[in-house]
Amino acid sequence: MVLKLEELLEVLEPIRKTKKVVFTNGCFDILHAGHVHYLKKAKDLGDILVVGLNSDESIRRIKGPKRPILPQSMRAYLLDGLRSVDYVVIFEEDTPEKLIKAIRPHVLVKGADWATKDIVGADFVLSYGGKVHSIEFEFNVSTSSIIKRILEVYKDP
Repeated sequence: MVLKLEELLEVLEPIRKTKKVVFTNGCFDILHAGHVHYLKKAKDLGDILVVGLNSDESIRRIKGPKRPILPQSMRAYLLDGLRSVDYVVIFEEDTPEKLIKAIRPHVLVKGADWATKDIVGADFVLSYGGKVHSIEFEFNVSTSSIIKRILEVYKDP
């Protein structure tokens, strides 16, 4: 379900005492097997998986004016269609710090390419007894590598 932060907080409040809330975030620009594996592993760490999705504007600021490839409405729809994802919340900021502080997840998750000290919100989550996990990648794929491959294939038809 794609919700605004206020709606999400209303849903989570009554269940957070009995259910373990897991939070992760990302751009999820061109959904691929690496994303699906990562999100399944994240969901295995708790009961409810909340995905913070970078807005189109935040992606442009982070990755440049040609990104995202897919608009946030489509990216949110794709994530919402995955069995492992319970809630999607779009955020406008460059980092999910505001979301993490509002949601107060039991578990914060990022990919293994992030050191715990570099994970936004890790110190906050650890401060109240939450856990921070890194998930190893199963597939050697990224949105950037897919874009690069597409450009190579169609460069010289």
